[in-house]
Amino acid sequence: MNGLENESAFVEQLTDLQLALRIYVQSLLPGDPSGHDVTQQANSTIWRKRADFEIGTNFRAWAFSISRYEVLNYRKEQARSARLGFSEELNETIAEEMSTRSEDLEKRHEALRGCLDNLKPKDRELLLHRYNSSATLKDYSARSGRSVGGLKVTLHRLRSVLLNCISNRVATEEGRA
Repeated sequence: MNGLENESAFVEQLTDLQLALRIYVQSLLPGDPSGHDVTQQANSTIWRKRADFEIGTNFRAWAFSISRYEVLNYRKEQARSARLGFSEELNETIAEEMSTRSEDLEKRHEALRGCLDNLKPKDRELLLHRYNSSATLKDYSARSGRSVGGLKVTLHRLRSVLLNCISNRVATEEGRA
């Protein structure tokens, strides 16, 4: 494989890992709004160190390790300004736990996408309005001609349907593994 193919494969792996990386970094910085910035710093460091990555090894573990060090560097900077006070032992525990959980969250997120694709367009639109819009349910009610109470019942039903769908997809996927 030539250098261009290696770089293309590297970019593809890094792109595929973005959601998990974001979740991992944010989990190591609970309640800290700087998670996005630290993730971007981790991406920058991963890119700078791309020549150090050995093809055929575990890219996810390598990238998470770099991200963890970026979080630790960020925390050191924060500690200097006395804004953060987690013990190193707690930091280690959180890092280990979230390293394993982020893969599960990523699987569940992928299952959610598939489950949303299986919904009727009007149900998907309602969910997207509810969770991706700053407009109220009352606004959506007026626009759609449906009652607020009816929309709440539909949302409750859709959440249950999605929960079951996600659970089934994850279980099926784990059965294949």
